Amino acid sequence: MAKTFSPSVSTMKAWQYTTTKGGLEKNLKLNPSTPLPTPTPNQHLIQIIGVALNPVDYKLCELPLVTRFLVSKPATPCVDFAGCIVTPASGSDFKPGQLVFGVSGSSPLSGGALREFNVAGLGNVVAVPEGVDPLHACGVGVAGLTAYQSIVPRVKKGGRVFINGGSGGVGAFGIQIAKVVGCHVTTTCSTRNVDLCKSLGADEVVDYTKGSIVQFFREKGWKFDHVVDNVGSNEELVWKCGDFLNPGVVFIKVSGDLSLHGMIDGFKRKVVPGALGGVKGKVEGFWPKPKAEDLDQIAEWMKEGKVKAVIDHTFSFEEAPKAFEKLKTGRARGKIVVDVASKTYTKAWETAS
Repeated sequence: MAKTFSPSVSTMKAWQYTTTKGGLEKNLKLNPSTPLPTPTPNQHLIQIIGVALNPVDYKLCELPLVTRFLVSKPATPCVDFAGCIVTPASGSDFKPGQLVFGVSGSSPLSGGALREFNVAGLGNVVAVPEGVDPLHACGVGVAGLTAYQSIVPRVKKGGRVFINGGSGGVGAFGIQIAKVVGCHVTTTCSTRNVDLCKSLGADEVVDYTKGSIVQFFREKGWKFDHVVDNVGSNEELVWKCGDFLNPGVVFIKVSGDLSLHGMIDGFKRKVVPGALGGVKGKVEGFWPKPKAEDLDQIAEWMKEGKVKAVIDHTFSFEEAPKAFEKLKTGRARGKIVVDVASKTYTKAWETAS
């Protein structure tokens, strides 16, 4: 029995922007007659079921020089998705109608997932595991890959891991993944999210609203074998990381401040010697890479019930600008999802013998 897409369509609905002045969410417009994307031989054409938002979806395109010179307009944001294969890439084992998830488009600047159809690279998607909701699978993408790649290759079973920011999209995956591979996990969050982080498996949860995290670690005498900073706004945590890092440990800075102040602070960290008040430890930035084998491992853990997507709120496709407004509050617990077609996508498919 084979699935075929019917009826064929030549246009789609797509959220687009031509400027980000005043904020991406204020400039998104729904175009009801956008031409379908044309995949290359190495790309799948995919009907989008759900999209998950990441801070990178607005932070980069809101930089004036990026929007003006590096993004072809009109542009469509977002890269994390789950959907149905319409036309598989050349040489792919996927079949039309198969559910997949991963990272879409060819650029993080305008990934193009926030529309009814999009393209995805041959190695950027994997099958949605049986029993996993596509609206949960769409939340893995960037957040899941970031959590996996910033932790798994760098830790050993029994190691003590500190994750700054445990209740956001990356942090929620990070806690669970670190526990799956056998680590002791300490994380931070606000008071309202303490129970959430504990439910995800964190061994120690530090409420950052109660005072200095660095001072708390000093008083406890805690040292860590690996550190991942998913927040990026606590300068003391970075400058004083030598106080809580074991020898040779690298402080991974996932999230960064893209403002002028943040860039100046980053420059100072690189040039000021530790003996003169600089950072006494090694700090590295991080950017995830689409890897099918990593997505497959996360998918297997989701199927086994060891890892789950934490969904803060699901918005309808028509509410996409509101989803970005919510994301920008910085208070989301886990992922923010846009439901593109979870209740309607099956109507476009028919089974033929």
